[in-house]
Parts: sequence; C-alpha cells; structure tokens
Amino acid sequence: MIRACVIGLGPIGNRHAGLLKADPLAELVGVCDIIHARADAAAARFGAPAFYDVEQMLRSLAPDMCVVATGGEEYGSDHYLPTMQALEAGCHVLGEKPISNRIDQAEEMVAKAREKGLCYGINLNHRFTPAAYLAKRWQNEGRLGHLLFINMSMWIMNPRESSPYFQIKALHPHTVDIMRHFCGDVEAVQCFATKAPGRKIWSTATFNMRFKNGVVGTLTGSYDIERGHPMERCEVAGTKGRFVIEDMYREVTLYPAGDLEKRVYTNPVFGGMRDFEETFLNRQHRFLEQLTEGAKPEEIDGSGADGLAAQKVLAAAIESLENETVVYVK
Repeated sequence: MIRACVIGLGPIGNRHAGLLKADPLAELVGVCDIIHARADAAAARFGAPAFYDVEQMLRSLAPDMCVVATGGEEYGSDHYLPTMQALEAGCHVLGEKPISNRIDQAEEMVAKAREKGLCYGINLNHRFTPAAYLAKRWQNEGRLGHLLFINMSMWIMNPRESSPYFQIKALHPHTVDIMRHFCGDVEAVQCFATKAPGRKIWSTATFNMRFKNGVVGTLTGSYDIERGHPMERCEVAGTKGRFVIEDMYREVTLYPAGDLEKRVYTNPVFGGMRDFEETFLNRQHRFLEQLTEGAKPEEIDGSGADGLAAQKVLAAAIESLENETVVYVK
C-alpha cells in the first residue's frame, strides 16, 4: 500500500485527499497546508494528522508519495517549492496542473525527479477516461491511418482577472496534453486572442499548430462561455478515419473513411463515470497503480515531462501573441 500525503488543502487538495482515502492502493497518512485552519479541517475530515510545514511532515512521516495541490498565481506559482522538497526527501510526486507557470522552475522539477530516480506525474486528468482510452486504442490499431489533423476546443466561464495570459496558461495544459497524447510533439505555434467585453485578460484564444510528424491542428479556448453546454471537443483525423471525443468522457465516435456505419461509445448511465470528479479518481488511481507495479519514472503516464512539454507550447503561444509571428517550440 502506498503511504500518501496531500500538500495544499484547497478544494482540489481536499478532492485528492478524499480519493486517496478511498483508494485501496493508498493510505492517507498526512495533510499539510500553511493555512492552519485548512490543514486542521482536512485532518478532521479524513482522519489524518495535520501539518503546517512540508519538511516537518516529510521528516515525521517519510511518505512514499505526495500529491502537490497548491495553487498560487495562474494556479501554478506555488507548486515548485513543495515539489522540490518532496522529491529531495525521496517521495514520488503527483502534481496539479499546470506543472508551473515558470518554465525554468518546471525544468528544475523534472530534472530533480530524474536525478532522484523518482516517479513524477501531473494531474492531466482528461486523458484518463474510457473515451480517451478507447480513442487511443483505435489509433494504435491503425483505424485512423496516417494522421492528418487535430481540432481541439475547450471553454468554461472563469471571471477571474489575473495575468494577461491567465487563460492560456491555466486552461490549456489539459488541451495541449490531449493534442500531444494523440499527435506527438508540437513543432510550431501561432496564437491569436481576443478580450471579451469587460475583460482585461486575453480571455479567448485560438492556436494554430504544426507537429513534428507533420500533423496540423487548431486549438480554441475561452474563459467567457458558461458550462451549461458541452465544454470540450477533440477531433483527430487520418487517411482511414477520424474520431471525435465529446466532453472528455461523455462520448467518443469513430467515423471510418468510406464507411457509412460509425462506431460510438457513450458513457453508460449505470456503471459509467458519474461526473468530472471521477477523472481525478482515474488519474490518481493510475499513478498509484503504476507505483504499485514498480513502473520506471519514464513509464509514467501523464508525466512531469508531459506537463513541461505542454507549458513550453503555451510559452511559445504567448510569444507568438506578443510578437504576431509563428514561434518554434523550444
């Protein structure tokens, strides 16, 4: 059983703690937050001791893994220090997205995990659904043929006004990861953005991309649209067919080229995924499963390296937006 702690007990950290508490592969042994009331409330709720200092918790408990669910600017500025502390202490880490809102810090975190030989995953939970697994299986079976293009979109209402690039940095680790998951590394990006009425940030954006394998694609995202309707769509097409994923887990459809019969997986009412929270359950359980199986760090699905690669694409998109040019991903 994996002895696990959670660092950062906001709404996301509490979600992780509850899922760890219920997972048969894990034992929740501690919770930590610099805000004492948060740590104390989580400790009472989940029956695990509260700590207010990461290093003290690591010394006292010597856990096998830590979930880093801190927040900060653009949801990612507070991930660096606790991640480095946990890795230095010999803990595997599952971090929240974005890996960091600074590329240099993300590179250090990935390098530290590699140096220590530890597993480092990011909560890129949109790839851990039955629909995404099935779509990947269809791709691996050759049902798409030679890949040609990908169209990706995601939108939610988030009225927060942070940095000018808040929407790009905070929303799109998920979308870029899905695009990379199916189409590989991104080579070049061109980004256009707009500000909805009353907004100060670039709240809606479109990205044109070219992948290293020649695939081309578009990504559109927004913090300006209410969630009452479908909020995510991924279409991947090749010479033999295409698939469309609707809302992460709700449905995936395969359209074989030249065949009027399509194949559809729809999330079942009974026995299927209940809601968005179960994407966290699936992702976290897969990390625990890989640790239990003794997976090598480079085998981790949705790794720190994947999180870093997504942020590099977004950094190139921001550079493109600022300079009105095509930018190659570094």
